[in-house]
Amino acid sequence: MGGMRRSPLPRRARWLLAAGVALLGWGAAVHLVDLVVGGTDPYPWAPAWLAAYLVSLTVLDPVAAALLFARRRLGADLACLILVTDAAANGWAIYALDGGSTATRIGHAAVTTLAVGSLFARRALRPHLRPPPPRGRWPVSGGRGARAGGTR
Repeated sequence: MGGMRRSPLPRRARWLLAAGVALLGWGAAVHLVDLVVGGTDPYPWAPAWLAAYLVSLTVLDPVAAALLFARRRLGADLACLILVTDAAANGWAIYALDGGSTATRIGHAAVTTLAVGSLFARRALRPHLRPPPPRGRWPVSGGRGARAGGTR
């Protein structure tokens, strides 16, 4: 098979990637269970915007995990965005809507810690992840598409 051969990753980078993929997979599973158990209204306590965000994580978590597994920078960026916004949304739900129990506050602290950790992991992984292709160059067409001025 043709294509780019992956360069070996340092052990630390492999662990960070594996942890990120596992964390996002776990998040996707949690939101999927919420959907299956909750049916058409899995988050009845939440305002519509928050419920829509939490449901969207059912799709966004595995997309970020797949991109991270493929060693794409976009996967690390999306993972950070998901974790930081999830921590913010959970914080708002816990403290603004509910007041929060001790267990939910501990859970929120854990999610916030993971979000901050993802920012450090992204920085450490960046040299080992592939950037997006340059503008106007599409791998499928080899850069000969309409955007690059080529003909078909």
